[in-house]
Amino acid sequence: MGFDSAALLPLNDALASMLERLDCCCEAESVPLPLALGRILADDILSPLSVPPFDNSAMDGYAVRLADLAAGQPLTLAGKAFAGQPYEGDWPAGHCVRIMTGAPIPLGTDAVVMQEETKAEGDKVTFLSQPMQGQNIRRRGEDIAEGASVLGSGTRLTPRELPLLASLGIATLEVRRPLKVAIFSTGDELKPVGTPLAHGDIYDSNRYGVRAMLERMGIACLDLGIIPDDPAQLRAAFLKAEQEADALITTGGVSVGEADFTKQLLEELGEIGFWKLAIKPGKPFAFGRLPNAWFFGLPGNPVSAMVTFDQLVQPALAKLAGQRWTPPLRLCATTTEPLKKSPGRLDFQRGILSLGQNGPEVRSTGSQDSGVFSSLSRANCYIVLEQERGKVMAGETVTVEPFTGLLL
Repeated sequence: MGFDSAALLPLNDALASMLERLDCCCEAESVPLPLALGRILADDILSPLSVPPFDNSAMDGYAVRLADLAAGQPLTLAGKAFAGQPYEGDWPAGHCVRIMTGAPIPLGTDAVVMQEETKAEGDKVTFLSQPMQGQNIRRRGEDIAEGASVLGSGTRLTPRELPLLASLGIATLEVRRPLKVAIFSTGDELKPVGTPLAHGDIYDSNRYGVRAMLERMGIACLDLGIIPDDPAQLRAAFLKAEQEADALITTGGVSVGEADFTKQLLEELGEIGFWKLAIKPGKPFAFGRLPNAWFFGLPGNPVSAMVTFDQLVQPALAKLAGQRWTPPLRLCATTTEPLKKSPGRLDFQRGILSLGQNGPEVRSTGSQDSGVFSSLSRANCYIVLEQERGKVMAGETVTVEPFTGLLL
């Protein structure tokens, strides 16, 4: 597929075309573990040690040898083992060792009997159950073997990974430098929030959504504000963005009928394709290459801008940043009301997903016009209606895509 296309492009084809052209552009750098949250691993992590590093007790109880329990007689307490204070004394036959959770297993232990299944009187312990070999013992390397692959390159580090890495004693990490993305909005009608509106003016809202999603992705944002429909100012903004950032995202100015100089300027500066996507909302979309940065042109309608960023730009930026991207989870749900739909475009309607008596149910948030942003703010999922599907009746099964952390 070339850069330009007059036909309606299916979403998957447009995404595949972009991803085929993109590669990671972020160099590796070393950071200390406490500063690694949200960063993307540049290398695979192999475990430098076994976890746990020694056999240890999974319970508070008594370490025993099965042969000593065979006679069914009470055992004499030989000593105690605590986490950080292992038992290393003599362990005569007919004796047991009091042991706490996490303590190293004394040499010769066959099992640990939890304290609730024993009765202690002085230094004599009676066992109320017969344990199995290895019961309540966590073996060395049971969780992670030394040399095993722990995390792959491209993993974005979350609060789930940091304690794992700390448990391996890893103090510094090789991560990708943050991707830097420039953004601006175009249009003479756009005004900053906090200023009065004249007749015909609207507030610039798209930039706030795009910037928030970039921040959720851990991407550094260069916000150039609102650029009016003026060739000189647009040229200056494009040149600043492509010289200082890895990618540029604009909203507005990519639809048929909008200012011709925007398209001419983009094509003069680089190789840009103006696509018509077979999705709703979000048909107009631009993608291409400026001299030093990639370009993504989002439609001006607020919901269209958010949906195209979420579905197309997010995976593209993830690849530029060196992050492994996993397609979002989709599941089936039953509609509780009819949904309007005409064949021809893949439709991302905004819905409210809930759990009904017979499983997942979904209903619309109301008007699905691409300018009605409240339809997105009230939603917790997309209702993904297939390209050739028509109207949907109440009780039909549809595909839903719950919102991820990008939109939550």
